[in-house]
Amino acid sequence: MADADNISAVRPRSYQNESYLHGFLGTVGDLQKDGVLQDVVLEVEGRRFPCHRLVLSAASPYFRAMFTSDMAESRQKTVVLQCLDASIFGEILRYIYSGTLHVSMDKVQSLYQAADLLQLGYVRDTCSSYMAMNVERSHYMDLYKFADVFSVNVVRKACLQMIRRNFVEVASSEEFCSLSINQLTEIISHDELDVKEEITVWVAVVRWVQYSREDRLHHLPSILPHIRFNLLTSDNTAAILGHPLVKEDPGSSEVIRHVIQKWKPNLKPRLGMTTEMVMLSNTDSKELLFMNPLEGRYISCSYKPEDFPCITDVTVTRDNNIYILTRKETSNGELSVLKYNHAGNVWEHAGMSSVSKSLRLDNDSTWYDEHLVEVDGILYYLAADVEDDSGLVWMRKYNWLTDQWQECAQLQLDNTEYDYSEALACSSHLYFLTSLELHRYDPSQDRWCKRSPASEPDLDIYSAVTMGTDVFCADCDFRQTMMYDTESDRWQKLQGWPNKGNRKVNNSPCLFVMDNQLHIWLSCLNDDDINDEHLVYVYDRSADAWRDLKATLPNKTYFSPALMYPVARMYLPYLKGAQKHITSYACQR
Repeated sequence: MADADNISAVRPRSYQNESYLHGFLGTVGDLQKDGVLQDVVLEVEGRRFPCHRLVLSAASPYFRAMFTSDMAESRQKTVVLQCLDASIFGEILRYIYSGTLHVSMDKVQSLYQAADLLQLGYVRDTCSSYMAMNVERSHYMDLYKFADVFSVNVVRKACLQMIRRNFVEVASSEEFCSLSINQLTEIISHDELDVKEEITVWVAVVRWVQYSREDRLHHLPSILPHIRFNLLTSDNTAAILGHPLVKEDPGSSEVIRHVIQKWKPNLKPRLGMTTEMVMLSNTDSKELLFMNPLEGRYISCSYKPEDFPCITDVTVTRDNNIYILTRKETSNGELSVLKYNHAGNVWEHAGMSSVSKSLRLDNDSTWYDEHLVEVDGILYYLAADVEDDSGLVWMRKYNWLTDQWQECAQLQLDNTEYDYSEALACSSHLYFLTSLELHRYDPSQDRWCKRSPASEPDLDIYSAVTMGTDVFCADCDFRQTMMYDTESDRWQKLQGWPNKGNRKVNNSPCLFVMDNQLHIWLSCLNDDDINDEHLVYVYDRSADAWRDLKATLPNKTYFSPALMYPVARMYLPYLKGAQKHITSYACQR
């Protein structure tokens, strides 16, 4: 009886034969090659393909519905398939019987169409990914039209990026004239259009309309609002109002005047009209220096004390919005987020609730390293306790719909013996970095995981920045620089500062990325140990060497608003025109 009880207490188990699972498809493929047990013939463009109904039904919902319903095809020995290419269907059958798919740019669109018809999800998704990865090596205008027709959004977005980047060339092509009205407006309405002047957009619209004047002139009133008249000169606006196309269509002049009257100052300039600029703060006054050492541009803007925030951290989003984390100089130290108004060159409240309301931190902000980071359109606030031994890092993310800062997973550090911390976004993840530890946060899982720390034990990380899938770090004296590959979880040591004159670093250096190149700025003391010398270097990755850009900054004391210099694309007419106290410095080389 006891044995029976023991037997009944043993739980049943399921076993899976992996070799059987892998071998089954191979066996089915052999049956197809040998022409054994085939019970249906599919005919495509006169070419006959003997197959197995069971295999086709298992692979495709399209065939399953065909062979298991009351359709005539379920009883026919030969089924004729329309709207398919014979060679492409051969590739589809090869996939169904082997699980292997061969994709090339000359066949991928036809493969996608066939997979879409036959409801083969894997083939369709694989073709989408392949097209998106190879947009730069394709006829992206044709690919854009294809992706638009079949609603392949990942491909359409990749093509739009290429079209915007090469708009001047695209606008002069024959393919541009064959765009639909919706495709045209989608392209010209985007901020990322790479044009130097807005009049270029108008010229492209004129070419599109005149290509088929009788059919397209009535579309002009619906196109005109997508032209940014606030970025045109008065002469250009007058020329558009006097253009024959506008005069010919009675509604166009009225639309233009309405658009001008309802002028939106916050309409962003196009990408090609902006210049990448780095922001530096002046310690002696309420002043920001915007600089581009590559182009020799240095523009200094002065602000009233009441208009200039006390900066805790700065972040620039992928949409080129500049957000500042700031604390009010009051007893409760309210923590708020401000947004930079490009058109007015002023800082405005971002319309977010105070971060402080969701925190249970000490009001004394000196106890924390605070960071503001954007990951895939979401703003995150991090506070690292550096004064006691708790090693906790609190984090909140902002929800625009509810106007609330929501609690995220806390990070528990193992070692609290560090002076600085940095938070960075890279490849849809957030990284928290100290000289002793590295952690990665996955927003989709709300989970932290440890990554490999820097291999140099004496690397005192002060500044860090991301470029592509890599993280670059520098110490306080620029003696060492390190690169962390986020994909391989490996560190690599790079060359440090080529300090030929044995100069002393006065302010800790800061890294920044401009024109997809790694840069570093540092302030050094001259031989008299009094005057500052500003140096900007660019890193040559192929030579593993730093090159002096011979930057000519004004003789003032500057520092970074954050441990990583914020770089944003600035529209220089806004920058120069919005302030009375503007100084431009020429580059001397």
